[in-house]
Amino acid sequence: MAAKKKAAKKRAAKKGARKPARKAVKRRSSASSVPGISRIDQESTRTHGFFVRVGYERDAQGRWHPKHRSFFGDASHGGKDKAFKAAVKWLKSKTGK
Repeated sequence: MAAKKKAAKKRAAKKGARKPARKAVKRRSSASSVPGISRIDQESTRTHGFFVRVGYERDAQGRWHPKHRSFFGDASHGGKDKAFKAAVKWLKSKTGK
């Protein structure tokens, strides 16, 4: 049975048949919708806040990592909205925008 399927695929490839188009995957928008800011909600470690990364560079081994990074916790900033505003403010200070 498998041999028949392989043969059919080879014939279709020779004829120039196209593969069926993939369905579009709907992506969820990020919690912040600001590039460089990611939301972290990890119940197991009770970590809730925004992680900001900007300015990537290579290290001695050739791996990429962020030049500047910081975490803005909900509890330490008085809530989710205030933590997000602090993250945006910090990001603007590092990028100059």
